Amino acid sequence: MLKGKKIAILMEADFYEPEIWYYKFRFAEEGADVHFLTRMWGQTSLTFKGHEYHIPFECHESLENIDDATLKSYSAIIVPAGIVADRLRYTEDVKKISPAVELMKRAFGEKNIIKGIICHGLWLMAPIAEVIKGRKLVVHNNLLGDAKNMGAVYVDEDVVVDDDLVTARSGGHCHLFAKKIIEMLAAKK
Repeated sequence: MLKGKKIAILMEADFYEPEIWYYKFRFAEEGADVHFLTRMWGQTSLTFKGHEYHIPFECHESLENIDDATLKSYSAIIVPAGIVADRLRYTEDVKKISPAVELMKRAFGEKNIIKGIICHGLWLMAPIAEVIKGRKLVVHNNLLGDAKNMGAVYVDEDVVVDDDLVTARSGGHCHLFAKKIIEMLAAKK
């Protein structure tokens, strides 16, 4: 059981619906407190449509301006599949990284937070490749070159664990990915 554990899942448009619905229900089933975070752009809520079926998903929580105490309250932060990572890495000022990239950079500084990156989620790490360099991971086949250019060590498995980093090949592997994260969190009593 994950009672008392908080899991953040980053969100944006063009998410892979089966993956997001799986996380929403599976983590909650284990007793986790699940939070879907996005860049709110000054709004109180935003509705995103999924990639395959255009199913709407409403978000109410901002990933911007999360202080250190709030960041440390999360047991895991997940960057999902689909085009979510590409959208979240947008920055208006090319001299600055996006708020989502900044959040992940800070999360990588916290060893107690499990960082979960699945499929195309690795795109979010491109501006901060140093957090990936030398780490074992798996990504969607389309991102193999990206992973190598970031200095990652590619492992040809469906789910790969490298200390506090859990990666999975595709959104279709979300059940294996979530299972591994649940196991790791349950072991952190």
